[in-house]
Amino acid sequence: MDINQLNCFISVAHTLNFSEAARRNYVSQSTVSRYISDLEKEFGVKLFTRSHRDVLITNEGKILLGYAQEIVGSLNKAKTALRQMRDGGQGRLKIGCDMTSMSFPQQCIAAFAKRYPNITIDLNKMETDDLSRSISGGEYDFCFMPRDMVPESSDIETLSTHTDSLVIVSASRRRSKKLTLSDVSQEKLLLLSEAGAPILYMEVIDLLRSFHVSPKAEIGFDDIQSLLVATASGIGVTILPKSFAEFTSDKRLTTHPVEDADTGLAYVMAWARNTQNPAAGLFIETARKLASGEDNVYGI
Repeated sequence: MDINQLNCFISVAHTLNFSEAARRNYVSQSTVSRYISDLEKEFGVKLFTRSHRDVLITNEGKILLGYAQEIVGSLNKAKTALRQMRDGGQGRLKIGCDMTSMSFPQQCIAAFAKRYPNITIDLNKMETDDLSRSISGGEYDFCFMPRDMVPESSDIETLSTHTDSLVIVSASRRRSKKLTLSDVSQEKLLLLSEAGAPILYMEVIDLLRSFHVSPKAEIGFDDIQSLLVATASGIGVTILPKSFAEFTSDKRLTTHPVEDADTGLAYVMAWARNTQNPAAGLFIETARKLASGEDNVYGI
């Protein structure tokens, strides 16, 4: 049994005319007769009764008709869905970002949305409790995060997206326009908590230890909004990835480079190796082009 046999059977059932069924399916009448005969042999029942004047569908034929229409309909839906995925038609992606991954994901999503406007993207702040399960278990299709946050698992693939540097961020209304790492020892240091941004927290602490900098006090924040509000209010200063600090574009904040220090922080996009989402390949292609510099999100 194949789809052509079912299509011809459905046409005969609807028209009760073998020649009309042949015309609708672009085959000869003898081919239609052979298809019906093959189906009758396969199921061991009579599907139609024929006389010189009429073609009538049997009760067995009526039962098969419902299933045949369901099979053909499902197959056509599958073909349409896959074609739409291939051509960027429809679909849904679930994307998670850690608190400091904003700039590259935003560019990637913008480029992807421009190419495939009918694919829905659900964007969420990524929880760090069980990243391995979140990625390989299907909670997210893609996760953007620092490379050192990726769990060790053969089920997870990664793409290096960019390397960021750390900058000191202060309120713009500070009297001193320049702020160096050594000046941080005279300030209250505001940081994202270790639980919320573990890799960034460790990078900042290691940086301060390397330069023997001890701030007046260290204040932790569980969310980035509170941290930025506190910084803009002049409560203290913070240290953040440069692209993330620039992404906020808040005129109440000023960034200061960390000089004479290697503060490179590598970021990746991670996803399950066995992903079954048809839209995933399109997103991976977009991310790879953007990460390699092949695409410009505003010029594609």
